Amino acid sequence: MTPASNPASETSNTGIRTPLVPSPWLQWLYLALAVGGAVFPWLANADYIREYGQAFDLTQFIELANVNPAARSLSRDLLIGASAITIWIIVEARRLKMRGLWIVLLGSVTIAFAFAAPFFLFLRERRLLEISRGASTQP
Repeated sequence: MTPASNPASETSNTGIRTPLVPSPWLQWLYLALAVGGAVFPWLANADYIREYGQAFDLTQFIELANVNPAARSLSRDLLIGASAITIWIIVEARRLKMRGLWIVLLGSVTIAFAFAAPFFLFLRERRLLEISRGASTQP
C-alpha cells in the first residue's frame, strides 16, 4: 500500500503524514510512564549510592550491571535497544519538526532511558495533535 492510498493516515499542510485521528489521552499515558521511568530507576540509583558510597561511581555501576549472566543480558538488551530507539527519536523529531529534543537526549543520560523514551512519545503525540489540528483548519 502506498502512503497516498493508506486510509489510516493523511498528509498535513506541512507535508508530514500523520494518523487521521491522534488520540489526546495517549499523550497523558506517555507522560505518566515518563514520570514512572524517572522515579523508579532513581529509587534504585539511590539504593546503589546508599549501599556503595556517597558518590555515583559509574565504573563500579557498570561492573555491577555485568556481574552475572542475567545482569549482562539486561544491560546489553538496554544498550542495544536504547541505541536503536535513540536513533529513531532523533530522526522522528526532525521529521516532525518537534521542539524539546534536547530535553529527551539530556534526560536519557541524566535521568534514565525509561524516562526519555516515554517523554519523547509524549512530545511526539502532542506534535501529532498540533499537526492534526493545523491540517483540520486548512481548507
